[in-house]
Parts: sequence; structure tokens; C-alpha cells
Amino acid sequence: MAKISKSEQQWREQLSEQEYAICRNKGTERAFTGEYYENKAKGLYRCKCCGEPLFDSATKYDSGSGWPSFYQPINEQAILEGRDTSHGMLRIEVMCQACESHLGHVFNDGPQPTGLRYCVNSASLNFEPQDD
Repeated sequence: MAKISKSEQQWREQLSEQEYAICRNKGTERAFTGEYYENKAKGLYRCKCCGEPLFDSATKYDSGSGWPSFYQPINEQAILEGRDTSHGMLRIEVMCQACESHLGHVFNDGPQPTGLRYCVNSASLNFEPQDD
């Protein structure tokens, strides 16, 4: 997977203020407010910044957390993980492997078959509906 590199100015021109704050500055949207929180349509979730495929709707579930939640990424190479000690907590941050855009966090309280919950900001994603 080719790495995507842009200047901060290029990211600012591409993204809305909220998208920039979340994707590039590791922000978080308010729970239950994101565009895709309640989306139940079939399709593919792509990185807002670079368009890389990240999650399939078949792995999305309602975790009750207020953010879109998935039990696995589309493939292991799609996601980059890093240690996040912000806000006095120890969490695992998830980012797009291609452009290192902040997506959210992964937790060990998800459903089977993985037991994981990828808790992702809607502002970090674009949804591509699947034709039936």
C-alpha cells in the first residue's frame, strides 16, 4: 500500500474544519451525532482523507457507544494502530495505514468472531453504498 503524504495546508484545503480537527488533529465528534452512526445500508466505508477501503458494512454493529462500530477492518493492512495516552487513559488509536488519518480507537469489548470494537468517527469516513 502506497503511503499518501500531503502538507497540512493541502489537508486543510481538502477537509472541512471538523474533518480536519478529527482526521489530522486526533479529535472526536460528539457521541450520537455522526452521519454514519445509524447507517444500516450495505456498502463500503472508506477513509475520508485518501479513499482507502477500511470497513465493510457487514462488520458494522450497534455497540450503543454513539459512534459507528465495526468488529474488524476490511483487511489487516488497512489499519495502523498506535498507543494513545491522551486524557489520562491508555487506549489503542486506529489510523488509516495509507495516510495516517485518525479514525478512532479499538477496544476489546466487541462481538465475536473478533471480540473487537473499532469505534470510528463518522467524520473520518466516506460511505460508498453497494448496489443490490
